[in-house]
Amino acid sequence: MPGSSPIRLLPILLIAAACAPVTPAPEEASTSVQPNNAMFGTDANLAPSAPDAILRYADHPRGFAELRLPQGTGPFPLAVIYHGGCWKTGIASQAYMAPLATRWQSLGIATLNVDYREVGDGGGWPGSFADWAASARLIDEVAAKYPIDRARVTLVGHSAGALPAQWLASPQEEDGPLGTRAPLTARAAIVLDGPGDVGAERPAFDALCQFSAVDPFMGAAPDTFPRLFAAISPATHAPQLAQILFVQAKLPAPSAATQAALASGGAEVTVRENIGQSHFAIITPGNPAHDANEAAMLAVLRGGE
Repeated sequence: MPGSSPIRLLPILLIAAACAPVTPAPEEASTSVQPNNAMFGTDANLAPSAPDAILRYADHPRGFAELRLPQGTGPFPLAVIYHGGCWKTGIASQAYMAPLATRWQSLGIATLNVDYREVGDGGGWPGSFADWAASARLIDEVAAKYPIDRARVTLVGHSAGALPAQWLASPQEEDGPLGTRAPLTARAAIVLDGPGDVGAERPAFDALCQFSAVDPFMGAAPDTFPRLFAAISPATHAPQLAQILFVQAKLPAPSAATQAALASGGAEVTVRENIGQSHFAIITPGNPAHDANEAAMLAVLRGGE
């Protein structure tokens, strides 16, 4: 859907009121683990399922991911989901992504719904990156134990979660948040109303959050330490993926330069703009804005069939 629209401010109080509090997770799934289904003032039309397992990747309270497996014998594609929340503790957790994970589970997609630390509880640069890298190691563990198609892994990020969905698949050098590291092997990424380049889209993302989110997360402003932003920019380290799908709403499409940088790693980059839709409608099963984009997202998730 071509075109662009001005960025509308997101009421931060609405986010804070709707997100579930962060709680430690047990090692195995329990029927008592029920994510909050208050989808930011919209009707999710879907109660989240209980996870099949809750897997730990770190020993801090937020170091876990919820695994949901479809019915059947598989092998299933796997979506690894990273929530938003402006990288600030107390705004969001993995819970609000559970209805979308449940919807995909019902359509034959296995999901890992990841929580992680943010600014205020040990996250930011480099803590959040350390969590994302550690959580990604669950992929091979899950593929070894469950009927997962390792060749069909898609990294998914809503809002601030767009960063791990792209950064994990990018090669890193010594100046990166964790130093030199090889890119995670994944087939594709889906960005749900998130930035394509954090530094280049800093004003737009801060406006979405209604506070300065980027600089506290990075630990500096771009004009103070530009190398920090360059270290995670696709302009210098492009994700090594076959496909990247952007489903935008409040945030505009990444610039032509950012799209070209993302494509330089070999990805086919597609942008679907949903002008006038809310930041959360596009991730809410049953909402017309979500349903209008579902087929495109499923095509990426099922890619390689």
